Amino acid sequence: MEAVSRAQILQELSLRCHTLAANDNRGFKQEFGELNDVGRDLPTRAGESEANREKNRYQVILPYDHCRVRLSVRNQNPHSDYINANFVPGGGSERDFICTQGPLPNTTADFWRMVWEQNVRIIVMVTALRHKNIVLCDKYWSLEQGTVYHGLYQVTTVTRKQGPDYFITTVNLRQRDSPADRIITHYQYPSWPDQGVPNTSSLSAFTEHVRQHLAAIPRLGPAVVHCSAGVGRSGTFVTLLWLMQLCARGIQPDIKTAVEDLRLHRMSMVQTLEQYVFVYQCLLHWLGGGASARPQIQRTSLSSKPHLQDPPQSAAEQGQRGGRRRPQRHRQKPPPDQPLTLIQLLHPRNLMSRVLPSLSQTNQASHKP
Repeated sequence: MEAVSRAQILQELSLRCHTLAANDNRGFKQEFGELNDVGRDLPTRAGESEANREKNRYQVILPYDHCRVRLSVRNQNPHSDYINANFVPGGGSERDFICTQGPLPNTTADFWRMVWEQNVRIIVMVTALRHKNIVLCDKYWSLEQGTVYHGLYQVTTVTRKQGPDYFITTVNLRQRDSPADRIITHYQYPSWPDQGVPNTSSLSAFTEHVRQHLAAIPRLGPAVVHCSAGVGRSGTFVTLLWLMQLCARGIQPDIKTAVEDLRLHRMSMVQTLEQYVFVYQCLLHWLGGGASARPQIQRTSLSSKPHLQDPPQSAAEQGQRGGRRRPQRHRQKPPPDQPLTLIQLLHPRNLMSRVLPSLSQTNQASHKP
């Protein structure tokens, strides 16, 4: 495949966005709608098992069996291999990343066991720990220098530095009573609002920072990416990083195909239409070199059709897979990663000549852990 220049990629992507944004963003809505059924029939038997039910933060978000991360079996318990996590592609292989839910109190030890067994060296957390009084992810590492213990693992925070909109923590991970240890880099981007989208420039810069780190270290194991449910913000981040890697190699990005591939590995990846369009926004901004131009933005509501609302609103809806209906239980729904109204839309007149700006100041509030 012949490599193309960054300028050519930007030009062609801008033209495509111009087409998709026409007629009240009709093309974006159609593209995203065509992804609605991708992966819906793939089995999730392990996650549905009664023995594993309490290990799922949200009972409507379960890992596909064919690519779920399997832990080592402990004490001859066949269910001890379960964690709500999937291997997903990222441009190099089918296992470039692990996307998972935010750890629960009863799964934190399993989370660190997964990190150890899969030889993970980078963890990317794209959520705050809490939103108001809602716990989005339980704290599984120390925010200060010091050591915490989870199961067989000793987790020591060595340093914690603050970037523009994120934190970088160096963690020393070791098994108890073992001299072997590993250094893990933990990135937390808490300023992705639970009811909005982050600053375009900010997220693009953060993703590029992680991309360069991944490119600079040996491929020892996959990188772990998680938010709360491990599908919306996690899927958006992986999609953006994957397409940045392709563009850096001179390969034209295909957002729809990337999201389709991700959804064949974990359900609901890139959860809403707003997140889907936001990938285009960030990619254009990054390709344009982070230009600070601020074109006028069309502020139109995106259609809130039922198929764009993910996860389903009831357990019964999620239960109808492949003709089977699951027993109805009280199930906690994940808080939506994004609302169904796009805060900043692509304006056709501006896409031809300049890249997208940062989002409005109303969406720049950060959640601090």
